[in-house]
Amino acid sequence: MTADKTENMDLVTLEARVDELIRTIDQLQHENSALRNQQDNLVNERAALIEKTEQARTRIESMISRLRAMETRT
Repeated sequence: MTADKTENMDLVTLEARVDELIRTIDQLQHENSALRNQQDNLVNERAALIEKTEQARTRIESMISRLRAMETRT
């Protein structure tokens, strides 16, 4: 093989590797974006569940207080 052919093959190989890296970067950016969206959704869902839990706790504590007050009246 001549030096020109070897150099040309090296450039073709390098170009193929660069193209593969570009595809990998695009895929990782897409996955990263999807994971960020999923994380945002989970954070929002967690906040909503915490709020519901606090509301339930408040209602239960209120019911317990009313029951205790009813016990002391009788």
